[in-house]
Amino acid sequence: MRYAIFSDVHSNLEAFEAVLGCLAVADIGRYFFVGDIVGYGADPSACIRLLRSLEAVMVCGNHDWAVSGDLATDDFNEAAAAAVAWTQGRLSSSEKMFLHSLPLVKEEGDFCLVHGTLDHPEVFDYMTDRHRAAKTFYALKKDICFVGHLHQPGIFAETSDGVVGVAGSGKRKLEERRRYIVNVGSVGQPRDADPRACFCIFDDTDRVLEFRRLDYDVKGAAGKIVAAGLPQALASRLYAGR
Repeated sequence: MRYAIFSDVHSNLEAFEAVLGCLAVADIGRYFFVGDIVGYGADPSACIRLLRSLEAVMVCGNHDWAVSGDLATDDFNEAAAAAVAWTQGRLSSSEKMFLHSLPLVKEEGDFCLVHGTLDHPEVFDYMTDRHRAAKTFYALKKDICFVGHLHQPGIFAETSDGVVGVAGSGKRKLEERRRYIVNVGSVGQPRDADPRACFCIFDDTDRVLEFRRLDYDVKGAAGKIVAAGLPQALASRLYAGR
């Protein structure tokens, strides 16, 4: 089966629609969503509707839980907190309940999904280095753990020499009898200096993981953010991929 795995849409409808259009012709059997459908962008309701239509395996992100009222925004920066408050004012009670219902961790077949790290998923730590990855490997019961949150694609592999980091680009063959943590990057707000939407496709027959990047209407998405009265910085960063 071919799996589509994506994360951090952040209410960016232009990026999300571009990605789903690509996936519609990619022979996808199952969708995995690794958190943060809302936050930052100007189209939270439309993005939630699209996500729900996929019947995907899903977990929550920190922005999802903040908007639903399950997580305080004390640790959010000013722009992120403003976007949470703006989004809360525009979602229905049923949409907020949907965000509230998303689990922290989900296991499906040989895979595990978590937004941040597996050792303390409720804290939403960032998978930034081998030390953090090692803690998730210790808690991991499956072969592959898909994560998001950092907005930067990458792979950690568990080897005889310890945890090794690998760049998240192109196609990668995942070896049998080896465990991996895969950060699938961000659809709606990449932060690796590449403004294109990022997502993954995994073929479990040949165990090939592919990172894909896709151009989308950045100007349209940024313009909506400004028109909505959201912080200008949330629009500007889309152009830079930061």
